[in-house]
Amino acid sequence: QVQLVESGGGVVQAGGSLRLSCAASGRTFSSYAMGWFSQAPGKERELVASINWSGALTYYAGSVKGRFTISRDNAKRTVYLQMNSLKPEDTAVYYCAANGRPGRIDSSESEYTYWGQGTQVTVSS
Repeated sequence: QVQLVESGGGVVQAGGSLRLSCAASGRTFSSYAMGWFSQAPGKERELVASINWSGALTYYAGSVKGRFTISRDNAKRTVYLQMNSLKPEDTAVYYCAANGRPGRIDSSESEYTYWGQGTQVTVSS
């Protein structure tokens, strides 16, 4: 069992930055690949970024590539999402999630086993 707690959300103006954190407790953090998902009002939840167990492999959705950076610190059992050049369309609830395929960054949403409660990001224009 893994418990995930996100933090760092808030309200920011367009062009600003936020850093989301997701702290994990429970089973060995490095046994899991991690992902950040976003869900805007009225829309499906979608994968924003993912990272394998070591941090050597990352994936980004096209809409955030070049603006967001995912990273992890296994010693601190934490995964981060640095969000720069934020746009109003980035407004969403952001969730971190863990899946038991530690070497992969192409897991589908259904393969993520553990989820945090979400943190709201609001970007004003």
